[in-house]
Amino acid sequence: MHIVVVNGSPRKSGRTGIVARHIAKQYGAQLIDLSEGAIPLYNGEAGQEELPAVCQLREQIQQADGIVLCSPEYHGAMSGALKNALDFLSSDQLEHKPVALIAVAGGGKGGINALNNMRTVMRSLHANTIPKQLVLDPPSFAGDHLTKPAALQVDDILSELRRYINAAKWWREQA
Repeated sequence: MHIVVVNGSPRKSGRTGIVARHIAKQYGAQLIDLSEGAIPLYNGEAGQEELPAVCQLREQIQQADGIVLCSPEYHGAMSGALKNALDFLSSDQLEHKPVALIAVAGGGKGGINALNNMRTVMRSLHANTIPKQLVLDPPSFAGDHLTKPAALQVDDILSELRRYINAAKWWREQA
């Protein structure tokens, strides 16, 4: 089962990256780290589709059985870095693909708007976003790692993602 996790934070040392790296390590997921800054600013020009970083992004998403999108919430939305990367994708890469959503918030009731933004974009790309979603607040972190309760919440969402991946495989076999 090939899972790709996207660190949608432009910050090199942010908590969103901690979650994404945890998923990559614990579940053997392939990490796409947007904090590396390899994806250019989307402008819709045809030449961008040929750029190596864009081709690699599309190929990684295309080959995935399932995807985990992780984003901080900035001003009530997903990060601009994540939205920019998603603008390079289409239903060619995402149609019927199971996707899990995780938002990292600064506290209070943050995170839900980022989740809703990601869900809306995934719907427009015909992805199959799973119902379970997760917001991780500052108490979910202890230094540079997740607390045990937060790690269990991540386990739970990855378990559900795997169920949807298996269902998608079964569905493709029936078609």
